[in-house]
Amino acid sequence: MGSIGYARVSTLDQNADLQQAALAAAGCRRVFTDHGVSGTRASRPELDKLLDHLREGDEVVVWKLDRLGRNTRNLLALIDDLEHREVHFRSVTEGISTTGPMGRAMLTVMSAFAQLERDQLAERTRAGMAVAAEHGRKAGRREVTAAHALVKRARDLKAQGLAPADIGKIIGASRATVYRYLSMGTNDVL
Repeated sequence: MGSIGYARVSTLDQNADLQQAALAAAGCRRVFTDHGVSGTRASRPELDKLLDHLREGDEVVVWKLDRLGRNTRNLLALIDDLEHREVHFRSVTEGISTTGPMGRAMLTVMSAFAQLERDQLAERTRAGMAVAAEHGRKAGRREVTAAHALVKRARDLKAQGLAPADIGKIIGASRATVYRYLSMGTNDVL
């Protein structure tokens, strides 16, 4: 029986070192880490392994609540499942532990506020996009036409005999984007 950590970063270019160090300092003998996985997904490879690994009396430790789940309902369902399996839960940053009734109550309140914050952020984003649309701006990637400078540069480099992968490195685009640029007609818009 012991403390087992769970860390998660949402994108592959993020680093979980801070979380892993905090979990080691919190006494975790093992840490399961998901890389490039959204907290909104109910099934995450390393979280699933952690859940399979747990035994009665163990303690799941996370750096922050939002590392375990981004949705209040899923987070509370996961905590409830842990409690039914007689596994404790602790969040290092928030100082919450399910070993007592106050910790369980605080967990419910904190996860509700986290959900409120995410909902407000989504609402502000939608409002900002609506205002931008009113001013003629569109959300998303900008259009790339066959007349675009990068398309011309890609074609010039191809004419010099360079491979698409090399062209991509030079112009800062993926190989797939280079192929798309090279196949565009003069009236095409991406």
